[in-house]
Amino acid sequence: MPAKIIQGNSKAFKKVKVDTVTIDIIESALRNARYEMDTVLFRTAMSPGIREQHDEFPMIANVEGKMVVGQFGSFIWGFMQGYDGTIEEGDIFLTNDPYSVRGAISHANDWLMLMPIYRKKRLIAWSAMFGHMTDVGGKVPGSLPTDARQIFEEGVRTPPVKIYRKGELQEDVLNIMLHNCRLPHWNLSDFNAITAALRTAGIRCIEIAERFGDDVFYSAMHAMLERNKRAMRELIRRTVPETKQYFEDYICDDGLNMGPYKIACSMWREGDKCIFDFDGTDPQSLSSINFLLNEEMFKMFAGVYMIMVFDPQILFNDGFYDLMEVRIPPGTLLKPLHPAALSCRTHALGRIFDILGGLLGQGNPSFMCAAGFSDSPHFMYSGYDKNGDWYQLYQISFGGIPGKPFGDGPDGHSLWPSFTNVPNEFLESYFPLRIDIYETIPDSGGPGKNRGGNGLRIGYRFLEPGEISIHDDRWLTYPWGVNGGLPGARSKKTLIRTDGTEVLLESKLDHVRVEAGDLLLADTWGGGGCGDPLEREPERVCFDVEAGLVTVEGARRYGVVIKADGSVDAAATTALRKEMAAARGPVQLFDRGFESIDELKARCKAETGLEPPTAPQFQKWAKRMENERRQGVKVA
Repeated sequence: MPAKIIQGNSKAFKKVKVDTVTIDIIESALRNARYEMDTVLFRTAMSPGIREQHDEFPMIANVEGKMVVGQFGSFIWGFMQGYDGTIEEGDIFLTNDPYSVRGAISHANDWLMLMPIYRKKRLIAWSAMFGHMTDVGGKVPGSLPTDARQIFEEGVRTPPVKIYRKGELQEDVLNIMLHNCRLPHWNLSDFNAITAALRTAGIRCIEIAERFGDDVFYSAMHAMLERNKRAMRELIRRTVPETKQYFEDYICDDGLNMGPYKIACSMWREGDKCIFDFDGTDPQSLSSINFLLNEEMFKMFAGVYMIMVFDPQILFNDGFYDLMEVRIPPGTLLKPLHPAALSCRTHALGRIFDILGGLLGQGNPSFMCAAGFSDSPHFMYSGYDKNGDWYQLYQISFGGIPGKPFGDGPDGHSLWPSFTNVPNEFLESYFPLRIDIYETIPDSGGPGKNRGGNGLRIGYRFLEPGEISIHDDRWLTYPWGVNGGLPGARSKKTLIRTDGTEVLLESKLDHVRVEAGDLLLADTWGGGGCGDPLEREPERVCFDVEAGLVTVEGARRYGVVIKADGSVDAAATTALRKEMAAARGPVQLFDRGFESIDELKARCKAETGLEPPTAPQFQKWAKRMENERRQGVKVA
């Protein structure tokens, strides 16, 4: 039963005509309020994941729950439809259960908080934010177990509750949540920071409504949504073909030594509507790599990608959602059924952006980006220091961003544009470790007319005994290149013991014991190249060599010969490029770096040093659902 909104003033808003200037002013004010939410959070949160890394997502929505400004799509309407209770002035809601909000958050570490904004006893807007908590009481420090089989192993889950009821904090509920995590003081600080950010947005929305009037505020929000819809309708018409486009990509393994797992998607346009159909995606995993993908969230992913690639001037909000239809079969990797584990869904999340690039680029090769939004590598380090105090680090690392039609991919950058790295000085000040190496990896970016971004190498020197966890991918498959561009390099993790012994680590594991003096070399993937590398200006290749981004030998992958003095050998370059073009033949639209999964696995040990994963095993009911779908049988 839908939630019941309690208002002392039930007068309906009147939709009025608002001039363009006023709409722009209100839009700017709401944008500023959204950024102010970030600022308040960063100044008051304690966990490095939120305070330093910015693993949080704010938004402001209209009365109906549609996001007007923000970055992660609206989930408020779904919440209001699923929450069986009242919504009153002074309430703030909290949940961290993905299954309770249809995947609006996708693992238990994300604490989602929502606040209705009232003015003169009438609901006028919503503010919301969620942030990644360093720990929520899962079976491993960080609460992101790679081998979890059910969500019950991943920490304490709270269904949607009123954490503030009419302005009064429900301390008993909060204390239960804090009691069941390893860093309650961090979680409390982050909780208070999110609360302050929500209230800041509320104050700003009330100020805008007071300045312009409630009806103008309400109508301007609708106008902003409608403006976005008009722009996106035209963008969809121009960029999405009516003929079906198909693309697939893979999660390398599941942390249980099985893989790869296929994510498949078809895309086409029917009139003004863009259809995404994930039929053909593998059944849900036995492990925690499942991604409960909310359809509205995917629309956000697709919209952001399209806007950034085709028309960055479009204001991103929920206005265009009616122009997309998303079909995700239940029981698959992207729509797992309760109680499937979800904690390590970040690999599938990252791969979604690569798939979007593969789909949208087929009909628009001149706009096609390579792969490289491939993952969001996690690193955890925990234990007791020499004083007997518990330490626990959660950090997201960065990889190579794909080459683009309009330029090289950034080196060592985040999947999320707003994310920043945790400063090395911060890490060394607050955790028993030293950063011995922090550099991009030469030649790891895929060669292309526009080079893929290089991956990142971080050397962690541990100063106290402890345990580490690693969550990464793209160690088996490559970030593919496009339009003649070559794939980027794979990721790799090597632990060097104090006695010189080198241990090659798998991409997903927990409970790796480290001792004082051990060194972890964490190499992330490189972005795929975009365009024919033989068309890259030799001067640009020479610059990359001088900058240490490409080696002299790596320059030959572009057909460029570098002399001993560091200059380009023009004659040798012309001859080499002619020879390479003749031997290669026509350029490929996609270059995955392999012809088949079987061939890739056969090369795995020799190329990576690791044994290839075995074929995935699926639960019988999941395979049955997949077979029924293939046969056209209606699946409940």
